[in-house]
Amino acid sequence: MYAVIRTGGKQYRVKEGEVFAVERLEGEPGSKITFSDILAVGDGSAIKVGKPTVAGATVTAEILLQARAKKILVFKFKRRRNYKRTRGHRQYYTRVRVTAVNG
Repeated sequence: MYAVIRTGGKQYRVKEGEVFAVERLEGEPGSKITFSDILAVGDGSAIKVGKPTVAGATVTAEILLQARAKKILVFKFKRRRNYKRTRGHRQYYTRVRVTAVNG
């Protein structure tokens, strides 16, 4: 069984046992989290699509890690103007493992 969830402004297709990273969520590693913003639930042959969400559907997950991604460099440059700016950014993320899909 799989589900399409929405969190952090993005959509993810998840199934039980899958590990994936999402935008930072509150919680300590080892704690449980429940996603209730479920857009679709399917089991291979049948699919339920919400309008906009599926009523009563939830996805339960366990937080594995709170971390930051690799650094990206943002470089601004204007030719012949002696203008150069370099900034770095590291995005926070949360790695979770799906424990149950209830649809």
